[in-house]
Amino acid sequence: MARPRPSVVVLAVAVAVASLAQPGAADLKQDYYASTCPNVEAIVRGVVQQRLQATIRAVGSTVRLFFHDCFVEGCDGSVLIESTPGNQAEKDASDNKSLASEGFDTVRSAKAAVEAACPDTVSCADVLAIAARDAISMSGGPFFPVELGRLDGLISTASSVPGQLPEANQTMDQLLAVFKAHGLNMSDLVALSAAHSVGLAHCSKFASRLYSYQLPGQPTDPTLNPKYARFLESRCPDGGPDNLVLMDQATPAQFDNQYYRNLQDGGGLLGSDQLLYTDNRTRPMVDSLANSTAAFYRALADAVVRLGRVGVKSGRRGNVRKQCDVFN
Repeated sequence: MARPRPSVVVLAVAVAVASLAQPGAADLKQDYYASTCPNVEAIVRGVVQQRLQATIRAVGSTVRLFFHDCFVEGCDGSVLIESTPGNQAEKDASDNKSLASEGFDTVRSAKAAVEAACPDTVSCADVLAIAARDAISMSGGPFFPVELGRLDGLISTASSVPGQLPEANQTMDQLLAVFKAHGLNMSDLVALSAAHSVGLAHCSKFASRLYSYQLPGQPTDPTLNPKYARFLESRCPDGGPDNLVLMDQATPAQFDNQYYRNLQDGGGLLGSDQLLYTDNRTRPMVDSLANSTAAFYRALADAVVRLGRVGVKSGRRGNVRKQCDVFN
């Protein structure tokens, strides 16, 4: 049973909390649109609220869209681009095929509303960053200032995706290497993994933990809680359809630290989730975030801000798209 959680608090995340690790990140600031589009955050927030009222799937899909964007070519809105006959874009890479339409719809609607108020001013990358923050805070996570000033990227190719995103079956060393390649650290890995407190996953992402775990005579991952394993088997029969399963059965609509308490109980859905608790390097932070909502809020807010600085485009390396799914 989920523990009672306090009301959402506003976290002041100073730009100086972490060093600006990527070129272009120095151009970011919280009041970037103060004179050119002062109501941009309120406009985006209104759209996100409408989308969340329409479907809870908008939470996880919008946050995941931001993560996938930043991990490939940086936070530049390149994941939003549609493929053309002459170019297969990022969103159609195999690792991005599971990105839900609700996230794209949320950003598309928010950008249209922003364009109506402030034409040719706010990038799709910034709209996505604001929308992801709002999806987190409106579903029970922390509200925190968003650094703005990103430009939209000028390229989007499916071939740039392989090897850039963390995978469900990777080892801890492999996961840490992926994060390090993007200027992120072990604390960021643990904090950002809380995105799996909302949303859904296909059976194919974790079926190997149920039916073909790599131990002789033991097909089920021994780190899985046996009761949880039986539940998952009922939702994902061996050889059955690739169904969708809630990533957090306890509080599926809440972006909260129940995720970490699930890990303590062997209830991580993906192998990369449960690994955070079985690996001695990350277990102490899992325990800390499981036991303190305030600590979870601080860690998550800081990690999302740091992620938002990855690969930021500025100058001639980007522009402001009129429409998020096509280049100008």
